[in-house]
Amino acid sequence: MMADSKPRLRPVIAIDGPAGAGKSTLAAYLARRFGFLNLETGAMYRAFALKALQNSAPLDDEAELMELAGSTRIVLQPQQREGNRVLLDGTDVTRRIRDKDVAEAASRVSVHGRVRAWMVGLQRALGAEGGVVMEGRDIGTKVFPDAEVKIFLDAEDVVRSQRRFFQNVASAEASASVGPSQAEVLAGMRERDARDRERASSPLHPARDAVHLDSSSLTLEEVCSQAEALVRSKIAGG
Repeated sequence: MMADSKPRLRPVIAIDGPAGAGKSTLAAYLARRFGFLNLETGAMYRAFALKALQNSAPLDDEAELMELAGSTRIVLQPQQREGNRVLLDGTDVTRRIRDKDVAEAASRVSVHGRVRAWMVGLQRALGAEGGVVMEGRDIGTKVFPDAEVKIFLDAEDVVRSQRRFFQNVASAEASASVGPSQAEVLAGMRERDARDRERASSPLHPARDAVHLDSSSLTLEEVCSQAEALVRSKIAGG
């Protein structure tokens, strides 16, 4: 446990990994299986990025972003079937934050050390009592280094880009729009990987005590089954 924290009655499950690895899907599954709260940290960053876009705040200006943070309220409301409802200053932005421009903006605002420190404080408060699943890029290394269960979910970049491409195709068909090509998705993912791994503040890397789970050759069911077995063994072992 962290020095200033109280003993938790239920564990924190931390899932880290690069974009497109399946962290959100796995987190939602584990939350349902164990009756835990799924705290989507990525959704929190996207909500803040959306506010920056709405206010025309420069995404590379850390000082201005921090001024904006002072008047920002982000709330995650669990739903039984469709994950969390995301409220930004009281407005439901659940669908809007999934759009490409917001996702790209979130990647840019998240590189700032002060923004991440502010967000870490929010995330720690939300998960302080345990019984939560948190996924992101620095949950097991920065947000909850004392998490009882740490998983680093990874996959080859080509595999991750294929998965994301087919997700985009389905989304584009539903909205009758044209999405990026598979080559564009791969290029964007490699750029995102480099930015996440090379940033000065909380770069993406596995915690030393995290279990590395490579999903490149696994089905979704196999990934969920292996992760569930891991969590059960960790809980049983105290």
